[in-house]
Amino acid sequence: MTDMGQDGRVRYLIIGAGPAGLQLSYYLQRAGADYLTLEREQAPGGFFRRFPRHRRLISLNKVHTTEKDPEILLRWDWNSLLSDSSELTFPRYSQEYLPCADDLVRYLADFQREHALNVRYGTPVERVEKTGGDFLAHLAGGEVVRAECLIIATGWGGPNIPDIPGIELAMGYEDVPTSGEHFTDKRVLIIGKGNSAFETAHSMLGDAAIIHLASPSPVTLAWNTKHPGNVRGQYGALLDSYWFKTLHGVLECTVDRIWREGDAYKAAITYTLAEGEQALLEYDAVIRCTGFTMDTSLFGESCRPELTPSGRMPAIRPDFQSANVDGLYFAGTLMQARDFKRASSAFIDGFRYNLRTMAALLAERYESVPLDRQALPPDPGRLTATMLDRVNWSSALWTQFEYLCDAYVVDPDAGTVTHYQDLPEDYAAERFAGHPLCFTVTLRWGRDRHDDVFAIKRHPTPERAHESAFLHPVVRVWRHGEQVAERHLLEDLLAQWRDPVRHVAPLKEFLTGYL
Repeated sequence: MTDMGQDGRVRYLIIGAGPAGLQLSYYLQRAGADYLTLEREQAPGGFFRRFPRHRRLISLNKVHTTEKDPEILLRWDWNSLLSDSSELTFPRYSQEYLPCADDLVRYLADFQREHALNVRYGTPVERVEKTGGDFLAHLAGGEVVRAECLIIATGWGGPNIPDIPGIELAMGYEDVPTSGEHFTDKRVLIIGKGNSAFETAHSMLGDAAIIHLASPSPVTLAWNTKHPGNVRGQYGALLDSYWFKTLHGVLECTVDRIWREGDAYKAAITYTLAEGEQALLEYDAVIRCTGFTMDTSLFGESCRPELTPSGRMPAIRPDFQSANVDGLYFAGTLMQARDFKRASSAFIDGFRYNLRTMAALLAERYESVPLDRQALPPDPGRLTATMLDRVNWSSALWTQFEYLCDAYVVDPDAGTVTHYQDLPEDYAAERFAGHPLCFTVTLRWGRDRHDDVFAIKRHPTPERAHESAFLHPVVRVWRHGEQVAERHLLEDLLAQWRDPVRHVAPLKEFLTGYL
């Protein structure tokens, strides 16, 4: 455990002890690093004490599989943090496929306690600033903690409130009653069409007279995009009720204005897919379910991070560092800007791997500890076997598809290939841009859109592997940071890419052309 010096200084300061803060704390502690984690609440996982409102997570917990390998099991365990302890896995806390958030809160508390992570609870940080190369965290009561490196793991700071006149009249998702009976016989407008909106609608489906979900864009279903943050299948009952004409509806529209008239709410809307048709609708309740946003009030002007165009999250470099503040890093859901709505950096099952990589990058920068690597001979057969072994086993590449990669850097003078694991692909392309040849290996989906995702025509020949719809390996070739070629390997129902004809031979032939 870190003891701060008389100047209140640590090398790494983590703000926030949710799952991301705890995961990074674990890796820093395991490395013997000088770190401290500060948490404003009295226990970890404050977000999950409040959300989701109806307490059912959308993160899967598939306990029963045919696999026994702990690494492969993590592909379907979306809630466990990574550690060397076989006892601290989430399936020991819940057997439910869609578990209760209370079980996650319990798990996080045990994870911190069992690993004796250096977390100070009940310690809100009022302001951070940067001066003389150090970050200063000002705590309540006047205490100041100095740090060389600052990691923000605070998660979402509050609701994202759209710019709609009268939006203050809407009830927020953060306050919505959890009993559907509260809305019995009422006409309800829910602004938003994400999982929180469908969760809220689902809870009152049999009670409310009319439920309308409204946003300018159509519903984005996870089974179309393969992104777990889009609307999930368990909320399909609302869509059924819409198409079966049971008064509920999904509206593609802008909500132009909301106001009260007597006991009712009026909403002026403009349809976005009906040539600008306008309507005036009346409701008994209006609920805002428009997501969350980052709280930037913590930052002084000397270290205020640049935000993404949406203004909801920080802009980050490929190494998870702030785009404009050196030494400021973001952990957890705040590190999703570079794979937004693509991989799983917004969720535990994705950012746990990001944080393992971040810990290694921090050790390299601040402790001069080189990244783990493996030297291989430039032999196409050996590289083929290594690449296929990794994609058939790694949960990081599986969960962080299209984002994390393995990099194989070829040194023709030394006659070696250096293998690095679990790097963001854009980071690898940038880091190894000085090399004449580099391969990256990721898992990728096919194109997003199909007329019917349950009736996709397949072409199961190696020459047409690039048309695969399911998750499959892709090898890319880079020369001096520029991609020059790629090879797809055929999809497989059980995600086992070892067939001598469909996988091994095509990959070996491809690699031979460059070695």
